[in-house]
Amino acid sequence: MGTLPLSSLGGRQAGPSTLQFGVLLPWVTPGNGQSVHVMAIHEADQYLQDIPAVEVALQHSADPDYGDLWSGQVDVSAAAGQPAGSRWGTPGRYVYRLVVTDPNRGRIDWVIDPYAREFGVGKQSAVRLGGQPFMWSASDAAWRVPALQDLVMYEINVAEFHVDLDGAIERLDYLADLGVNCLSVMPVTNVASEVDWGYLPVGYFGVDERFGGNDKFKTFVDAAHARGLAVIVDAVYGHASRALFAYQYLYDQLRYDQNPFMGPFAQDLFASQGASTDYTRQLTQDFFLAVNMYWLDEFHIDGFRYDCVPNYWDGPTGVGYAKLVYETRDLVAKQVANGALPRFGTADAPSLIQCAEQLEDPVGVLWQSYSDTTWQDGTLGAARAVAHGEDGAIDRLGQALGLSGFPAEVTLNGQAFPRTALQYVESHDHPRLLAEFGTIQPDEAGNYLFALGDRNRWYKLQPYLISLLCAKGIPMLWEGEELGEDFTLPGNGLGRVALLRPVNWDYFYDTPGRTLTTLTRNLLRLRRERTDLRQGDHWYYADPATYQARGVMIFRRSHAADTTIIAVNFTDADTTVPFTPPAAGQWTERLAGQASFAATPGQQVQLTIPSNYGRIWTLG
Repeated sequence: MGTLPLSSLGGRQAGPSTLQFGVLLPWVTPGNGQSVHVMAIHEADQYLQDIPAVEVALQHSADPDYGDLWSGQVDVSAAAGQPAGSRWGTPGRYVYRLVVTDPNRGRIDWVIDPYAREFGVGKQSAVRLGGQPFMWSASDAAWRVPALQDLVMYEINVAEFHVDLDGAIERLDYLADLGVNCLSVMPVTNVASEVDWGYLPVGYFGVDERFGGNDKFKTFVDAAHARGLAVIVDAVYGHASRALFAYQYLYDQLRYDQNPFMGPFAQDLFASQGASTDYTRQLTQDFFLAVNMYWLDEFHIDGFRYDCVPNYWDGPTGVGYAKLVYETRDLVAKQVANGALPRFGTADAPSLIQCAEQLEDPVGVLWQSYSDTTWQDGTLGAARAVAHGEDGAIDRLGQALGLSGFPAEVTLNGQAFPRTALQYVESHDHPRLLAEFGTIQPDEAGNYLFALGDRNRWYKLQPYLISLLCAKGIPMLWEGEELGEDFTLPGNGLGRVALLRPVNWDYFYDTPGRTLTTLTRNLLRLRRERTDLRQGDHWYYADPATYQARGVMIFRRSHAADTTIIAVNFTDADTTVPFTPPAAGQWTERLAGQASFAATPGQQVQLTIPSNYGRIWTLG
């Protein structure tokens, strides 16, 4: 495990009027006749035709671990031949780019600094002169990450959730009131496009300007912590933009046969649309470990959602994903032991959240790595099969809600660790569940790209919400799910990732939105109250003739003396079924309070489950 010399990399202020630059560019060397320059300009001047960028020559040296290092500095107090009216030398942001000159390839311009902490428009990196350090609040210092079994996630795309980070901050009170306590934020790192999901990164060490930049994201995290909300961010470490990420773009332009950072690795899933990161390279391994620790230290986030793990999964003892999450946890534990990162609790069991998106083997990634939790599409797939009326779908859903086959604990290197998986029926990768019950076309051409789910059928969502929020594991809502959001989503292409589908906050005020939001709030309130719903065992009542064939699913959650029975009805008619409670006593109905009953030992009772709804009974 190496440590990147981040203090000497990227653009940074080094004195009252001095900007320094540094970049690791292995195999780019004066011995090959090559040179590296920075082209810098005050951000306010960048669009003015008579004000040119200032060229700063970087000097070559050799880093003992990573090879060729180029660095240099410029005193912006010197006029540098700038014309009258230039802002050069004044405080503010300076945007810059790298230029590499090669005797065979000529001048290779518009190389983006892979170590930049801030970003300008398009291909510009940025550095700030005269900025003030961000002041974290006392509530952030007091913040502690919730235990794994207590998490309720809410996934957001900042640009869609409410315009930008300022808008997201405005909605934090709503999210805390809703009952979630962990925000999973889609990529906020740098990409070149203004509208983009963010899964082909260009820069990794900062927040893209289209969202509001670094300090605004820190404000967002600080405000989230003050409201009891953890924040994890999408970590896109298996692939990057082929066209713009410096370690791919530059070496493509140089026409090198090999690359010191990028290349085929693991499944190489993005060969046709991006470029894979090659974890056989020490620089690649240490780069992404440095990114992790930078985000934990600088932005005070609480963990990561690792995107597309198969693209850098090479086994439990490999050099890719498994090594990265182990080393991240190890470094966090050491920092906690030294009195840093107090939000993660104790050094022997830090509450760092490391969530894999390992859809090919979600069970295996929990057994074989230091991932705490994982995405798994089994529950989502089963829910959609139920919506389509497929044979055996209710049984599949009942098993998935109990995380059948998933470990609750694993032992690694002699230490036991809790494990669980996310539970969701909607995510950014799929059309809204409402669309499974029928769609409407908003234009005369019947354009599928803008088709919407038939919101007149909003009530069909209720049994799925009840099941999801009472399920074993970590429930996750996709932004606006509780409002009855209704858009569809193409399976691929620019219509998938380059269109904004903003949350329609007007839905909060109509009958479907208000009803679904109220149901969500009540369910999450009950989950907070009930230990058995957060960490209890799951038992699914598999009775095909009595329950599944009639569109009913029943399962229970139990922990110590507490037991909860959850029954849902996916059909359009109220259904009465026989049921033998697992224990005698007073069973209190918690959704409507209208169907409580007392049971004697072994007594069979008749349960009436409302259409497209459910009942929840608690004992203890």
